[in-house]
Amino acid sequence: MTDTELDGFLQNLRSERQCSDHTLSSYRRDLQRLQRYAEANHLAGWDTIRARDIRAFVAEAHREGLSGKSIQRLLSAIRTFYRYLNRESLASQNPALGVSAPKSPRRLPRTLDADQLGQLLEIPVEDAVSARDCAMMELIYSSGLRLAELVSLDLGDVDFHDASLVVTGKGRKTRMLPVGGKAIDALDVWLRWRPSLIRGEEPALFVSSRGTRISTRAVQQRLAHWGRIQATDGQVHPHRLRHSFASHLLESSGDLKAVQELLGHADIATTQVYTHLDFQHLADVYDRAHPRARKKHD
Repeated sequence: MTDTELDGFLQNLRSERQCSDHTLSSYRRDLQRLQRYAEANHLAGWDTIRARDIRAFVAEAHREGLSGKSIQRLLSAIRTFYRYLNRESLASQNPALGVSAPKSPRRLPRTLDADQLGQLLEIPVEDAVSARDCAMMELIYSSGLRLAELVSLDLGDVDFHDASLVVTGKGRKTRMLPVGGKAIDALDVWLRWRPSLIRGEEPALFVSSRGTRISTRAVQQRLAHWGRIQATDGQVHPHRLRHSFASHLLESSGDLKAVQELLGHADIATTQVYTHLDFQHLADVYDRAHPRARKKHD
């Protein structure tokens, strides 16, 4: 089994798809892994590999600790490679078709409880930067914003009269969101400080100390900073506040569809990751509410 076909495939990706060096390196690494497996199992060439071999290869990778997501990427690389081999008449089939990766256990987002959030958000507002940071954190938690949605907000996107804002999410889809009273108050304070930072005409709601639209990296750094200052358990980052928003709403309302719309999830299955209520609480509710749950006592 030579590298000729693999080199040809990578050259094809570079010229036709304009793939980056990083992407090409990933394809080479994944396919060389399959190549080593094939050679160790005496498979003479790419066209001799069958679906059963790919399944065995996947099983071995899984035993070695490769995650379901990584195996999924591995299979995607193999399918793409074999489409090239089929087109060039270097292989007669695509053995990775129909082979799926093992599912990885879905990681639950780590949230902050109400007391932790209260402690985090009680930051001393003493200047423009602290006023801005307070408003950003309040707004993320109030409206469940993604980081990219937060930094893309312009002044005109917030309606103080209606306590609402319009955000542009994934796929350039817009949605209107309510803004809580605490966030409105924090925004009001920030807007009084904002003129001290801006230079010229800047439409961004949140700006850096240089007066230009704040970057996603800067927001991450500022939230991590306040997490340390306020002694919050674990690192504070924008997604953690968004996760907390979703979890707290679901725990209080149980309205999965409404939370899906607020978060801007296209698929309700994405929202379901937040439905991680404590099982003992659910068992207690069941025991109290289900007519046939409780044992009758004489």
